[in-house]
Amino acid sequence: QVQLVESGGGSTQSGGSLSLSCAISGYAYSFIYVAWFRQAPVKEREGVAAIHHRGQIYYDQTVEGRCIIFQDTAKNTVYLQMNSLKPEDSAVYYCAARTAEYGLEWSRPLAYKHWGQGTQVTVSS
Repeated sequence: QVQLVESGGGSTQSGGSLSLSCAISGYAYSFIYVAWFRQAPVKEREGVAAIHHRGQIYYDQTVEGRCIIFQDTAKNTVYLQMNSLKPEDSAVYYCAARTAEYGLEWSRPLAYKHWGQGTQVTVSS
């Protein structure tokens, strides 16, 4: 069974940086996308970034230029490096993976079957 485990969350001040990790275990060779989502209180879950198995990378416009998603295949780990953080970035960040397109774009939460437990990111002003 596939497991996704996030780590690296924490607290920082506005303008600070955090690096999140998503460790993947179990059968993961059929993943089409691995993505990062976030959800703040009283807000919908939204896509942050994703990496496609063919190499395409996607970012939400709210983080593009401030975040980098990349993977270490040998470690079966996907990272999200976040810089120039803003209070608006505060949320629980989730790693997610999907095994099919489902006719849905990368940023649709319903397209993802596998989810991590989440890691809290707090950015103070």
